[in-house]
Amino acid sequence: MVISLGGLVGQHLASDPAAATLPVSMLNLGLALGTLPAAAVMRRFGRRAGYIIGAALGTIAGIVATMGIVQSSFIVFCMGTLIAGFYSAYVQSYRFAATDGLTGAGRDRAISRVMVGGLIAAIIGPQLVIWTRNALPGHAFAGSFLSQAMLALLAVPILLPLRRPAGSAAVHATAISARPLAQILTSPGYLLAVATGVVSYGLMTFVMTAAPMAMVGHGHSVDSAALGIQWHVLAMFGPSFITGRLMARFGKERVAAVGLLLIGGSALIALSGVDIAHFWGSLILLGLGWNCGFIGATAMVAECHSPSERGKAQGANAFMVFGTVACASFFAGSLLHSSGWSTVNWLVLPAVAFMLVPLVSRAASLPRNR
Repeated sequence: MVISLGGLVGQHLASDPAAATLPVSMLNLGLALGTLPAAAVMRRFGRRAGYIIGAALGTIAGIVATMGIVQSSFIVFCMGTLIAGFYSAYVQSYRFAATDGLTGAGRDRAISRVMVGGLIAAIIGPQLVIWTRNALPGHAFAGSFLSQAMLALLAVPILLPLRRPAGSAAVHATAISARPLAQILTSPGYLLAVATGVVSYGLMTFVMTAAPMAMVGHGHSVDSAALGIQWHVLAMFGPSFITGRLMARFGKERVAAVGLLLIGGSALIALSGVDIAHFWGSLILLGLGWNCGFIGATAMVAECHSPSERGKAQGANAFMVFGTVACASFFAGSLLHSSGWSTVNWLVLPAVAFMLVPLVSRAASLPRNR
């Protein structure tokens, strides 16, 4: 919801057009700042308590963002999206929760299955925007954020039956054997995994944040922009049905490398024109690239730490990934305003090339099945 509408609402509320994507940046800043506290809460009180706290934050976020729109307050709206980022800090760990107690191919498939849940968001989110954007007369999109608050609240009864996986006590008992965080951060495999996630997610956010504003700026409707994001999110999560199998067959690094190539291809499509087909085609390929790149990176991270190191390794990874994403979303808006849509996409290509070199080198040194 914030990704689809944050920039458009920001354009309406902000006094400076260059600050239009600040609401999206605040979302990602909240996500980055919230990852380590969220990991600490779930390590201390369990995932169920953490996820219920997250759902409460999501409800508050939607209400505050709605108030910002109704009051025409850019600051209040940004506060709402910041809180939504703290909510997202809990939600983003769902994919890691699915791996608790699993190893090998089972872990890869579990990550993919959790990401399939994004298909529901891809269908519901943009349609909610269309159905509810005028629900509060005179306050465009306020109803959309109010509906987001209601969806977050609906998660609570689903989360209540959640229990700790068998073996949690054993993990806690062996925590003394965990490596220091500095040692984890400097291990080559972990660094490569985190860098792959940073580039995959950072580039996707960089382009996706600018895309709705670019579409509207080139004469396309808000509905077309929302549907473009819907196709993009479908492409992000739809392949998750098979991504786990692809990683099991070809290896995580190879799948992640293909993802980066697809992200580069999306930039080339965007550079070829500004018709709606160019925007949608680019966004679809961008989503496919993110799926392979980020799910591959997530599986690589899960392979780089022991169960007793899970909290700090995953928390540090999330902090670095979403800290980068926060910066990417902010600079996307200012760059789009100052230099245009083409410049946004030209910058994707060197970043893809830079990351492909170590990733392909690593993939070439590994057997196809392992």
